[in-house]
Amino acid sequence: MPDFSDEAEETPEAKRHRRGDLLARRRSLTAAQRSAAAGRVQAELTALVRRLRPRLMTGYVPVGSEPGGPDLPEVLRAALPDTSVLLLPVLLADLDLDWAAYDGSLAVAGRGMREPTGPRLGVAAVAGADLVVVPALAVDLAGCRLGRGGGSYDRALARVPAATPTVALLHDGELLDALPAEPHDRPVRAAITPGGGWHALTDPSGVTPHTSAGRTRVR
Repeated sequence: MPDFSDEAEETPEAKRHRRGDLLARRRSLTAAQRSAAAGRVQAELTALVRRLRPRLMTGYVPVGSEPGGPDLPEVLRAALPDTSVLLLPVLLADLDLDWAAYDGSLAVAGRGMREPTGPRLGVAAVAGADLVVVPALAVDLAGCRLGRGGGSYDRALARVPAATPTVALLHDGELLDALPAEPHDRPVRAAITPGGGWHALTDPSGVTPHTSAGRTRVR
């Protein structure tokens, strides 16, 4: 049944305002600030990849002011075991995400994006990943993720098993107490920020990953 409450009507508008504020803040970062933040995010993510040694993982190619830096795919590929595979997204016409293995080659695509050139593996390929890394404009402490509004990653995350580690990369100041959410929004289990490193969040089952000595261990 449709929800005609005032809150339901206000949520998309609240998201638009929050999205605009966050994008403006990102645009205000200098090149030096972006580079320093990318290095710290890459270091934390690389340590995670080397610890988990995923057989198959997903990443993405940051554009503009997105955290992680434009060389993120190459950094991740170097951190993976030789037999592991890194999948990168391919944006489809309906804004869903197909996937292809990253072999070191990227092609220019629409919306200023770069995409892998290998064979397309289908939208369901993400379901087999052992680690899923996604972009976000912000994430809250319950794991609610705010994207750019196209719904691409909400659809992709809906295909990921609940126990799979899902990690959003953020700038400092983008891990928030709470975000406006809609029923189709899909949470993530963790976030990485330049200043704070790894942040464990409430996972989709309502359970926070185990912590020990102040550090979080993915199970």
